[in-house]
Amino acid sequence: MEPVRSEMSVLSNGKGHDLGEEMCVPMKTMMEEEHCTHHNRFDDPGSTLTENIEFLPNGEGKKPRFTDFEGKTSFGMSVFNLGNAIMGSGILGLAYAMANTGILLFLFLLTAVAGLSCYSIHLLLKSSGVVGIRSYEQLGFRAFGMTGKLAAGIAITLQNIGAMSSYLYIIKSEFPLVLQAFLKADTTSGEWYLNGNYLVVLVSLSVILPLALMKQLGYLGYASGFSLSCMVFFLSAVIYKKFQILCPFEEFSANSTLTLDHSNVTVNHNHGYQNGHVMEDDSYCSPQMFTVNTHTAYTIPILAFAFVCHPEVLPIYTELRNPTQRKMQHVSNVSILIMYTMYFLAALFGYLTFYTNVEPELLHTYSRIDPYDTLILCVRLAVLTAVTLTVPIVLFPVRRAIQEMIFPNKTFNWIRHIAIAVVLLTFINMLVIFAPNILGIFGVIGATSAPCLIFIFPAVFYIRIVPKDKEPMRSTPKIFAACFAGLGVLFMIMSLGFIIIDWTSGSSSGLGGH
Repeated sequence: MEPVRSEMSVLSNGKGHDLGEEMCVPMKTMMEEEHCTHHNRFDDPGSTLTENIEFLPNGEGKKPRFTDFEGKTSFGMSVFNLGNAIMGSGILGLAYAMANTGILLFLFLLTAVAGLSCYSIHLLLKSSGVVGIRSYEQLGFRAFGMTGKLAAGIAITLQNIGAMSSYLYIIKSEFPLVLQAFLKADTTSGEWYLNGNYLVVLVSLSVILPLALMKQLGYLGYASGFSLSCMVFFLSAVIYKKFQILCPFEEFSANSTLTLDHSNVTVNHNHGYQNGHVMEDDSYCSPQMFTVNTHTAYTIPILAFAFVCHPEVLPIYTELRNPTQRKMQHVSNVSILIMYTMYFLAALFGYLTFYTNVEPELLHTYSRIDPYDTLILCVRLAVLTAVTLTVPIVLFPVRRAIQEMIFPNKTFNWIRHIAIAVVLLTFINMLVIFAPNILGIFGVIGATSAPCLIFIFPAVFYIRIVPKDKEPMRSTPKIFAACFAGLGVLFMIMSLGFIIIDWTSGSSSGLGGH
């Protein structure tokens, strides 16, 4: 009798299959394993137990129970993809965050957040190993039925659309400025290649869309590696500039024809004019280990979301070669460690270059010294390249979430695959071009969806999915998971509170997110 298709028969990679073909019992030899007998995971109580064992640390060496997709992506390429998903434009604002917390407090907060992110991924992987599912939406379905599935799918869609919108807005606003500085063109020239609307569409069609049409996430490993290389170049330039720019630094003046009569005039805000440049007061050229001011509290939720990669974890797990829970945890740990190192070094050397004069966007601070600095212009172009190559990675989970929610029982189809990517990119481009003022709404969306994806969902899914006979509700792991979910609620309240304060006061914290 042919098994009935259900929600759980939909694969994380968009392929459909029969539940009866989903599981196979491993034999002693490789030849027997390739011709194993298929059994239904949900009808056979013993299959779940065997599956659980294989995703524990001592299960290494055995083949995973997932037979829906044979992963071919190497460990290194998986690290590149996950690192690219973590690395966002928020790195440009970390020096400003350090200026408002101090070096030691920033280091403590960044270390705590990195550890919490590793623990969150551990909860996702543990839940995935228990039920044999490598899809965030299907974990939600297994934990809370259709409500959980829709909650996870909607959160992923809104969070990643907000991230992609911010990336494309950066391209729209920064790319024309970089080209204009390279070409030393007049701002009123009106050339089409200096129009941000044309440039963002051109980049979307020529770079983002072809990469977004890749059937598998593993194919983006080389693009992710190049994106991370661009950010390494950014970090190298920040470190180099620390030893080139002396504090107090001379600020570039657009009016270089100031006469000597004005060269000794003292102005407010601790600046002085000297030979057509603004000289910063050297009393601000000392690092602070601990700093508490009106912006310090804003850095907590910003840093809490510095390692957002959870929608991409399970898709990368799906395509990992010889996947095990321990191996994927190693991929996550290495990716987070690399990003942690880059975050701290970029923040430290950016802060030690400008101290309290650092701006919310680090590269804009360098432009205050020399807007035509060739190295900084190359760095800005490299950051734009990295941001561009991050969009396809972020788009992949959105496309799959839409597939899970709207076409749950459909097999892979190229027409539908291309149509979803085109519609998503078209929608985001229209937002960025015609309605940039409403992009602030995604701040509220990010403040609600990010805590859910990072803290709340992994914890509550873990509590619901792991059997009570294996881990009782009052066991230490589930108590920790419950506290972890409560921490996510706290971050959500803090983030929404700061956004409301900004809106009501008409100010901005100036801290960029992921």
